[in-house]
Amino acid sequence: MNHTFIDIHPGRVWPGAARAASAVLITLFAVVSTAAGAQTTSAAGLDSLENFIKATKSGRASFTQVVTSPAKEGQTAKTKTSSGSFEFLRPNRFKFIYKKPFEQSIVADGQTLWLHDVDLNQVTSRKLAQVLNGTPAAVVAAAADLKGLEADFRLTPLPEKGGLQWVQAVPKTREGQLQSIQVGFRPTDKGSELAALEILDSFGQKSVMTFSQFEINPVLSPASFQFKPPAGADVIRQ
Repeated sequence: MNHTFIDIHPGRVWPGAARAASAVLITLFAVVSTAAGAQTTSAAGLDSLENFIKATKSGRASFTQVVTSPAKEGQTAKTKTSSGSFEFLRPNRFKFIYKKPFEQSIVADGQTLWLHDVDLNQVTSRKLAQVLNGTPAAVVAAAADLKGLEADFRLTPLPEKGGLQWVQAVPKTREGQLQSIQVGFRPTDKGSELAALEILDSFGQKSVMTFSQFEINPVLSPASFQFKPPAGADVIRQ
């Protein structure tokens, strides 16, 4: 009954959740050598990332996630699709609420990361500082500037694809399961809109998240990111 979520802790499979593609939210990208002309064409990806970090202090969207596992010999690749809603408030507050096919919540309140599996009636918590760095969540909800990101990732712009401006990130430490993340932004008159995340892990599993109805800088309260374990839930603190 488990589904894959944007794993915020590389190398760790949380109870009630499968590995995210490359152990995410799941992490950011390697520098790839390109021709000078290609670099000029694709530099917009880094500009969009910088604009998103500086100008988008909060956000809200719906998402669909498709996880594709590598095909085994003689078999076709398997995919799993899930959907839900996403909100964030800088710094360090975000929540992914999975609604289909199974209910699950991932909530960061600024200090603690909570994972609630509704079917198992189980809650897992960890100190956010222990799991945030080097993950995609650090990019969309925590990073203060590009310099801060570059301490953990090697960033490179990619050519425009599907009407989106892309940037790739590869974690500088290779201890986790994350291999790379690509982030796609859609330019708007209000700023850079988060449109897609493509995550690849060291097992060859790929997770693609697409965001729709993205709201830039909605009014969100820090209190809305507080999480209280439901009565009777099995709480595991790590």
